[in-house]
Amino acid sequence: MSKRDWLKELNWSEEHLEELRTAGYSYIRQGKYDIALSIFEALSILDPQGTYDAQILGALYLELNQPSKALKHLDKALKLDSHHTPTLLNLTKAFFMLGKKQEALNLCKILQNDPAPAVSSMAKALIIAYT
Repeated sequence: MSKRDWLKELNWSEEHLEELRTAGYSYIRQGKYDIALSIFEALSILDPQGTYDAQILGALYLELNQPSKALKHLDKALKLDSHHTPTLLNLTKAFFMLGKKQEALNLCKILQNDPAPAVSSMAKALIIAYT
């Protein structure tokens, strides 16, 4: 069975996807994660190669305290872009939530040297919190 090309069937362009992402992000900023989740789930179907969408889905599931579902989407995002450090940081948080402390700490030790201060400082804080 072949996969459907929903963008083609809907006659949508990348512009339509960006408008949908913007709407989803607006709901995230309002703290309406359940609505944003529906939007980003739809985006993951419309654009299955969307790294950003998979990463956001993982982050939303973390916010909704569903680390197993988060892990699924974070893994997908990392398959599409294995060096995206914010995704790796969220993966670390999912590991901690799932009780996989050693895997999480191993990732934190790598991320604490990241050039992005937001990533490195969070990794350092997680190391302090969990050791």
